[in-house]
Amino acid sequence: MAKKSRQKKTYEKAIKNWPEDERPREKLLRQGEHTLSNTELLAILLRTGIKGESAIDLARKIIQKFKTFRNMSHTDISQWKEFKGLGKAKLCQIKAAIEIARRFMTEERKLEGKVKSSKEAADLMMPRMRDLKKEVFKVLLLDGQNNIMDIKGIEIDEGTAARANAYPSEVMAAALRNFASGVILVHNHPGGNPEPSDNDKKLTLNIVIGAKSLGIELLDHIIIGDNVYYSFADEGLLQNYAQTFKYLLSREP
Repeated sequence: MAKKSRQKKTYEKAIKNWPEDERPREKLLRQGEHTLSNTELLAILLRTGIKGESAIDLARKIIQKFKTFRNMSHTDISQWKEFKGLGKAKLCQIKAAIEIARRFMTEERKLEGKVKSSKEAADLMMPRMRDLKKEVFKVLLLDGQNNIMDIKGIEIDEGTAARANAYPSEVMAAALRNFASGVILVHNHPGGNPEPSDNDKKLTLNIVIGAKSLGIELLDHIIIGDNVYYSFADEGLLQNYAQTFKYLLSREP
């Protein structure tokens, strides 16, 4: 009697048909999330693929395009349209997960006690601001012992001189409302180069003048670049601006 030829067993594309020990969710629960690859973690967020393509296949294509999760953050929606089976719901899940991770990093770096250096403040804000595609202006409000009381955000409209003139009053208003004794300014340069522009310097001078007029201490203005930062305090500019304020004050009748 002729033997039936055996067909080589192949897994179906749907992950639910895979052996249980090879499914990302089961692997996560059994061995821990730290054992999963980036592709497997992303596949769990995607949940499903499309006909003939599993969530793992789709996740692999996304990883191949963007390389890292950081590169996925703050990307334009148009960069995702090439992936079939990636609708608005899945894209929102990915974006939300990346934002949760970014906020977690900020929470992990939360400062305890006094702010002792520009590096401490920069390390706190770097994960939140280095990848932003638009300029964002943050104000760290400090108490009398230089503990961070709150972080306020002020939107920046690039290239609008009239808007820039409003920042000193907004910074001072935020400080007064929260009874802050000092402030640290932080904003990002999307291009990655943290060197201050002439407008950055003019803005900082105006805020120094406004702060000192109200008895509020401006401890620093930090510009966040691509994993680098610029500190007005470290470079001695705040001290120069304070001298300018004293000079202007001495000229008043």
